[in-house]
Amino acid sequence: MLWSLIKILVFIAVIAVLSLTASWMLDNGTGVRFAVSGWEFTLGPVQVLIAALVLVVLLWIVLKLAGVLVAFLRFLNGDETALSRHFHRNREAKGREALGDAILALASGEPKLALSRAEKAHKLMDDPDITTLVLAQSAEQAGDRQKAEDAWKRLLGHQRTRFVGIRGLLRQKLDEGDTGTALKLAERAFALKPKHPETQDVLLKLQAENSDWQGARQTLEAKRKSGALPKAVYQRRDAVLALQQARTIMEDNASIEAREAAIEANKLSPDLIPATVLAARTYIAQGNTRHATRMLRKAWEVQPHPDLAAAFAEIAPDETPQERVKRFTPLTEVHAENPEAMMLKAELAIAAENFPEARRAIGRLPYDHPTVRSLTIMAAIERGEGAEDGVVRGWLTRALTAPRGPQWCCDNCQTVHAQWAPFCDQCSGFDTLSWREPADTAGPSATGTELLPLIVGSPKAANATVVTPAADTPEVAETEKPAN
Repeated sequence: MLWSLIKILVFIAVIAVLSLTASWMLDNGTGVRFAVSGWEFTLGPVQVLIAALVLVVLLWIVLKLAGVLVAFLRFLNGDETALSRHFHRNREAKGREALGDAILALASGEPKLALSRAEKAHKLMDDPDITTLVLAQSAEQAGDRQKAEDAWKRLLGHQRTRFVGIRGLLRQKLDEGDTGTALKLAERAFALKPKHPETQDVLLKLQAENSDWQGARQTLEAKRKSGALPKAVYQRRDAVLALQQARTIMEDNASIEAREAAIEANKLSPDLIPATVLAARTYIAQGNTRHATRMLRKAWEVQPHPDLAAAFAEIAPDETPQERVKRFTPLTEVHAENPEAMMLKAELAIAAENFPEARRAIGRLPYDHPTVRSLTIMAAIERGEGAEDGVVRGWLTRALTAPRGPQWCCDNCQTVHAQWAPFCDQCSGFDTLSWREPADTAGPSATGTELLPLIVGSPKAANATVVTPAADTPEVAETEKPAN
């Protein structure tokens, strides 16, 4: 701005000087006389003025040509000039156009087109962060994993894009099944952005898959501090991880640490049945049966479960069946109408060979809600009361096609698991397993098994019931245990 003003003032000054000079010459009638090598020229005032103007124009043209020549030489030298800026603007414009085409191609599901346009944009533009990112995404969608990996690695070189590069490489390693490298990348990403929700979830899952329960608990704590988890949910999930930590320690035969971890898991979530069972067995191993009894009763009040009953039986393994019936009474009287409590009471009566009491305890459960376990219990009652073999076979045959009753089922994908686990094997959901009856997927048997009672015998039409011998009796311990 200032330079333009100076040039304007100089131009006005030159015109003013020329005008005053011409006016003075005209007033005095003088001119300009030149003598060169014996030649003499005389110019009048008007001619002098014209010559001066021509000289100024020629000087301006020479200066401009000199400027262009200097700019050209600087351009060849690599310096920034108007000419280089002109070419740079054209290159940037073409690069922006190619980048826009690449983004649109990605959005429209044309990864190969997106990749070619992204490569062109990367060559033309001076913004490597953006173009490299689009190039990596395009290569990933186009299936060129090596080119995508190279692009993600280039992003690691700058602090601004380092997290994005790690995240891209992390996804690649997860897709390839390289969980070891993925875990290290997730840890680096977590160190850069500990409050990033997706990174927290991925790191937690990888730590659990690698049995790093202590690290998983630290990650879960970070989720709680970032406000991503309510306190109740955090305590429940922390209890799940503490339980797995206790199980791992037990496998390593570190009894003291295992006991502490198991008890901590139960304190964090008293309704977590596997944690309660493990903590109760820890107390039993210590000889602290009072704490074990109180813990199991509390969990039974929340939800009756066969594992709780089995652990409760371990408190006094040498008691007689009659003593066991008496000791289990506080349990069987809680939720007396619950199928689990009814079957437990019937099993205890069978173990004591009190079959009429077992029939009263099981009630109409085998008729109203038949399961493998209740029908097997009914077969045991019939056998104990001396019923014919055909009647016993009838109950057992019905059990072949009956539902298995409550099992550990994933609340997300409904997958049934043989044992409780912190993660679902099918959908990888964390803490999604609950003890309940799975969705009914039973249908007519392809082999016609449901017709077998007509051949081998059928249950009495009487008001009968079923009981499997109690889990505490050695001869029936295997058949009584449900599929956890």
